[in-house]
Amino acid sequence: MRYILLLIIAFLVNRPAYSQMDAYREFRAQISVPPYGLSKIKSLITSIKPQSDEDNSDMGISRLPQKDYEALSLREKFTYTMIHPEMYAQNCAIFVPQTNEDQKIFGYLISWMNEETWSDRQLQFLTKNRDSVMAIIKESVIRSRRMGVNYKDALVEINAWEMIPFLVSYYKENKKDKDILTTLMLLMKKGNYADFVKSKSYKNLYGVADNYESSMAFNKANEELTLQRAQAYYHSKKPDAQKN
Repeated sequence: MRYILLLIIAFLVNRPAYSQMDAYREFRAQISVPPYGLSKIKSLITSIKPQSDEDNSDMGISRLPQKDYEALSLREKFTYTMIHPEMYAQNCAIFVPQTNEDQKIFGYLISWMNEETWSDRQLQFLTKNRDSVMAIIKESVIRSRRMGVNYKDALVEINAWEMIPFLVSYYKENKKDKDILTTLMLLMKKGNYADFVKSKSYKNLYGVADNYESSMAFNKANEELTLQRAQAYYHSKKPDAQKN
């Protein structure tokens, strides 16, 4: 941890006060804020009293009482989950800033939860309501023309391979958002798609040197290969979906 902090300090000292790199990193870390019951959810969040985990001094929880949580509609629970991760953990990954992030395709999405993460209750909500979550995200992205990192994280969490055509279409209209390519690779990784798992890209990103800063160069070849593989993965899964 001390070594990582020293790297961050050195990075900050030896760069301009603000740059295009900062702007792109901020772009990557932006979340989407769902509108569903937003004022109500924000008011409820302010009433929460954080508690420490009795079994782990490095963990804590900031959650609505179960009664209040259960009173929320599905869409309100979605908003709550997207803007308020309930668990706190001091050992969450720290993403060290890198140079030329806009010229890279990362193996993992940037952290947006600081030292927080979704609780089991929130993860169960996303998984149990998988179809609704995909539909709400699609609806929200079409309306706002923006897909925040929290939406991408949610899609990976629920293994939303059915969203691949939408993600590809969105990327073609929003090529600045290279983390869409990251999302596609994480879906292929989660699905253990053989053509991807056996590839050089997979080895470089998720092999022996696997870490949250792993990346490959953004260029036309890597872009097209990622899109082609993702679409092939989708078509390989589609027949199974049609049988159900």
